[in-house]
Amino acid sequence: MPTENHPIVSRAAWIEARKQLLAREKQFTHERDQLSAARRALPWVQVTERYEFERTRGKASLADLFDGKRQLIVYHFMFAPDWEAGCKSCSFWADNFNGIVEHLAHRDVRLIAVSRAPLAKLTAFARRLGWTFEWASSHGSSFNHDFGVSFTADEIASGTVEYNYAPRAAGGPELPGISVFYRDGDAIYHTYSCYARGLDMMNTAYHYLDLVPRGRDEGDRPMAWLRLRDQYGA
Repeated sequence: MPTENHPIVSRAAWIEARKQLLAREKQFTHERDQLSAARRALPWVQVTERYEFERTRGKASLADLFDGKRQLIVYHFMFAPDWEAGCKSCSFWADNFNGIVEHLAHRDVRLIAVSRAPLAKLTAFARRLGWTFEWASSHGSSFNHDFGVSFTADEIASGTVEYNYAPRAAGGPELPGISVFYRDGDAIYHTYSCYARGLDMMNTAYHYLDLVPRGRDEGDRPMAWLRLRDQYGA
């Protein structure tokens, strides 16, 4: 965005333009509050399948993943069983997790990541990137498939998979998502899931980029620039 192609104005003119944008930002904030309320008002579905996970503390059921909390957020991290490293875009999101898990825990919320790769691969990758949030393996379980982020060989071969509540071209065995659950005694309910650009609001770095003059600066190749945090080099 070269300077010569951008208006350069007085401070007073800038303040006036900023006030006009502020009115739109406030309208967006109010609309977002209303959307969040509608999200919380969605009906729930009881989860009756007994999923089994592996975490560093041993085997766990879905109920165990709550760790005494009533609310559970699962980030479906793209890491297929035969991959040697996790998805770089999911890693971009996961770089936001370490500092917030304790805050969420004090609001009765447990945040974890779940992937289909074996636990040993997950722990090694987490160690490499300095992550301390809990990361469970659903290897051998249908959990990620049932919640719309993993696809069978037959589904991929068909050319079309169901993702983000609509058919789309099959590109591989994994896609990202977030699912939310609520526990009431022994009953567990699925309350919400989001996918694709629905994950956008959970990435702090992107929203800082949205503040700067060149924005995300990705053109028609979103995240082509992205690397794992330890691969940028000089």
